[in-house]
Amino acid sequence: MRPVISPVAPPATPPEGHGRIRNLAKEARQRFGTSMADRIVGNIYRQAESIAADVVQVSPEAGRSWDRRLDNLLTSRWFGYPAMLALLTLVFWLTIEGANIPSAILASVLFTGQEWLAELFVWLHAPLWLKGLLVDGVYRCLAWVISVMLPPMAIFFPLFTLLEDLGYLPRVAFNMDRLFQWAGAHGKQSLTMSMGFGCNAAGVVACRIIDSPREKIIAALTNNFVPCNGRFPTLIALSTILTGGYLGVTLGQGLGSLIIVGLVVLGVAVTLVVSWLLSKTLLQGEASSFSLELPPFRKPQVGRIIITSIIDRTFFVLWRAVKVAAPAGALIWLLANIPVDNQSLLAALAGLLDPLGLSLGMDGFILLAFLLGLPANEIVLPILIMGYLAQGSLVEIEEVGELARLFVDHGWTWLTAVNVMLFSLLHFPCATTLLTMGKETGSWRWPALSFFLNTALAMAVCFIVALTARGLHLV
Repeated sequence: MRPVISPVAPPATPPEGHGRIRNLAKEARQRFGTSMADRIVGNIYRQAESIAADVVQVSPEAGRSWDRRLDNLLTSRWFGYPAMLALLTLVFWLTIEGANIPSAILASVLFTGQEWLAELFVWLHAPLWLKGLLVDGVYRCLAWVISVMLPPMAIFFPLFTLLEDLGYLPRVAFNMDRLFQWAGAHGKQSLTMSMGFGCNAAGVVACRIIDSPREKIIAALTNNFVPCNGRFPTLIALSTILTGGYLGVTLGQGLGSLIIVGLVVLGVAVTLVVSWLLSKTLLQGEASSFSLELPPFRKPQVGRIIITSIIDRTFFVLWRAVKVAAPAGALIWLLANIPVDNQSLLAALAGLLDPLGLSLGMDGFILLAFLLGLPANEIVLPILIMGYLAQGSLVEIEEVGELARLFVDHGWTWLTAVNVMLFSLLHFPCATTLLTMGKETGSWRWPALSFFLNTALAMAVCFIVALTARGLHLV
């Protein structure tokens, strides 16, 4: 008969043992802070490198290979951030300059289509209100959004994907990790923030790469503080007007580019500060451990870049923008063409907002343009011009000088231009981003919080700037 062997259970840890373990963990936390996991991983890699150094012989040439030297440069404390800022500036410059001609061509084609549609409605003897609503309202708004959004995205997203394919984006995350750890956020938030420069909705979708739900929500809530390509036309026009009036066209364009870069840096700083505040209040917690193994630099795959950037990102974001821009075009046309007391409903609403706008260093038409531009930031400036000119459809002014004269005639000063740029940088996300945020987080309270948080911050900053400028008699 075979003996029966009963399994022996491991001895239970006595209660005093649990207390000792908790005390050791508390002591380690007080001593090392939130970097305990980083220290453990770092020691593992140091031991692995030590073992490899003992058993593997590496020639001096291989040890000082070009990729190692490039890595040391791009991730160094002294050159990492300037290199990152220089590359980001180059991407912005290529996007802005490269999109000008394609945007003009696309706008010409689409607005020619508007003329054909108008002739078709006349041939069909359609009512004027129907032609105005569908052609001057819906179609013109769609044409504007597509012509402004598509070329920059078709340039920015391939450039972004190229940096990703080369292996540079993990270096960006490595450089920014310490700042985001201070803010109580995840180092990968730097990647989602970078994607937001192309489109904030795409930046919110990119938050999927963050595993922690708390840090994913922080990244989604703060993504709108970096300007997307829909806000760049307004920022570029206003920075050129602001600087060109004092320095001339040539110097003004150069300083205007520096103002754009300064606004980007300000947006990143606000992202870090708001992330820190959220991590200490509504979304309390410690930053997750972020163990990042830098991949080798590699040759980009052109086919993958085209598919990923054009199909998966550009068309995805554009389609979402089109879905919200169509009803927005109809609403804007109705507001501009419904009369109320010898003025349009658009002008009447602007009059109601005028006291609030003046207290923020702006006016009622500016605030109304931002509100009606909720579906897409691209239409904020056309709505503003339409309101000033009392037109019944979206209007474009091609000459910057003519635009500057229009603004000055309506009481603009340097304070107005500065506060419009600040409000554009900090204000509520567009409808596409809010819808995306709701779907990605699974709750509509986070888009609501983002809307009110960003709006309150933008209004507070503009109010303080206006109050300071007026108090110092600068305007």
